[in-house]
Amino acid sequence: MIAPRRRKTVADAAAQAERRWLRQVGQGAPLAAAIALPLVAGSLLLPQSFALARALHRLVIERQSLREVAPWLALAAVLLLLRALLLWAAEIKAQNAAEQIKQNLRRQLMQRLLASGVLWSRARPSGALADAISTQVDLLEGYFARYLPATVSAAFLPLLFCAVLAAFNWVAALILLLTLPVIPLFMALVGWGAEAASRRQATALTRLSGLFADRVRGLLTLKLHGRAEAESQRVAAASHELAERSMKVLRIAFMSSAVLEFFAALGLAGMALYFGLSLLGFVRVGGSPTLEVALFGLLLAPEAYWPLRQMAAHYHDRAHARAAVAEIARLFDGLPSAEAGVARDADVPLHLPLDLRQGFVIRQLRMPIPGRTALCMAAGELRPGDWVALAGRSGSGKSTLLETLAGLRPFEGEVCFGGQALNTIAQAQLRQQVLLISQRPWLAPGSVADNLRLIAPEAHEAALMHALTQVGLADWVRSLPQGLDTPLGMRGQGASGGQAQRLALARLFLSGAPVLLLDEPTAHLDAASRNALLAALADFALGRTVLLASHDPTALAWAHTRWHIDADGQVRA
Repeated sequence: MIAPRRRKTVADAAAQAERRWLRQVGQGAPLAAAIALPLVAGSLLLPQSFALARALHRLVIERQSLREVAPWLALAAVLLLLRALLLWAAEIKAQNAAEQIKQNLRRQLMQRLLASGVLWSRARPSGALADAISTQVDLLEGYFARYLPATVSAAFLPLLFCAVLAAFNWVAALILLLTLPVIPLFMALVGWGAEAASRRQATALTRLSGLFADRVRGLLTLKLHGRAEAESQRVAAASHELAERSMKVLRIAFMSSAVLEFFAALGLAGMALYFGLSLLGFVRVGGSPTLEVALFGLLLAPEAYWPLRQMAAHYHDRAHARAAVAEIARLFDGLPSAEAGVARDADVPLHLPLDLRQGFVIRQLRMPIPGRTALCMAAGELRPGDWVALAGRSGSGKSTLLETLAGLRPFEGEVCFGGQALNTIAQAQLRQQVLLISQRPWLAPGSVADNLRLIAPEAHEAALMHALTQVGLADWVRSLPQGLDTPLGMRGQGASGGQAQRLALARLFLSGAPVLLLDEPTAHLDAASRNALLAALADFALGRTVLLASHDPTALAWAHTRWHIDADGQVRA
């Protein structure tokens, strides 16, 4: 019994934190005008209804001419136009505020994604992360642009209308006051089911997005192993599940609207019945209301329910938003700051003065690896001009050590670079000083030049061709139909494995980084290409620090010294 209660307590605390986050975001200045303008427009309905009721009373009961009541009709028309303008401005303000909130949230999520490192991102489906940043964030728009302003109006305007109506006829105000609270009560009962259904729908949407993206990425492997048909059935089943859950959300939304319309019609009918019987003389409770008071009450009654109608119409936006926030919190291990804007200064490492002559200094380094023995290094140094080979069997942790020194993995112990602790150096500053070429380098969809300029955006064509010459790709690029502008597909489609590897290595020769961390740079290369690359690298690396991980004896032979990773995870310098 303890464990379920504990899980429920944790879930309730998480739900409260998510609701609090939504409220805090909604309290920002961008939404203030969007919330205030409907309140002003609703308040103007009082003099508008009064002016129209007085005009009709004088026309029907007092038999005045149209010219005599024209000022009252003109006042009602002006107020009607003013209310329309205010509501239009409120809608524009709400849309702009919601868009600003979405942009800020997307920026914060991207900052967290980039700052969390490779371990964090590898543990999550890329499709689910993309869906969270795009689709789930979009689901917040309805909450901030429509539901939140409608909720504030529903909280204040009906009570204001009841208070003003009570000054004219307390029975009519009492009828309104008795029927109004019933609507939020039933809305809350329906809302509990709507929120749970929306959470299940958001989970199904994220699952389908991640499943589809991952299966498309591995389509070739699935076909080679005869699993394409089975996986397509899994995607179809996930799609069917999403459709079913979406229909459940819609059913609940229609149910909530039906509940509201029923009680609104009941209240309006009760007021019309009371005024009708009072004017006919059958009811004497609350005095004898005039036609003017009756018209004023009947004009106000639908408008008293209107904010509640709006809230009900957009109630599903609240459920969608809470479900989206819960999904974002689950994927990103929490929610970003509710304050609009970028991360606080205290959370951002400063650009520190670096003494590059000191290079890397390692003391009692320990690198945890999930499911394996931790990688440890008692002491080590990498100075400018050093070329160190990193050897070890496959899976021993060579890539882990390189990624740690590049600032991409958490570690224990002491690692200093340029005289500063590695984990205190801003990532942007570290990227300028340390270049990591991974074992499986990423090539973006785009031209050859676009891929090279990822590391040197301002590089001119001559510099690009020089870099390609260093890796033996200049002739290949010249033979392409569009040369440097030839487009490549996802992950280098259009180039062989060796060409893609060398294209990624060409970025190295465009970099000004003084520290080069290379993971299997000669993999997929023939002997001639390997020897030419190593010779070019030796010239380029003069005065630079190079740590090269490889199984290739030829590549290891170029190094000045060697580090070795033992079977027990110890790095021997």
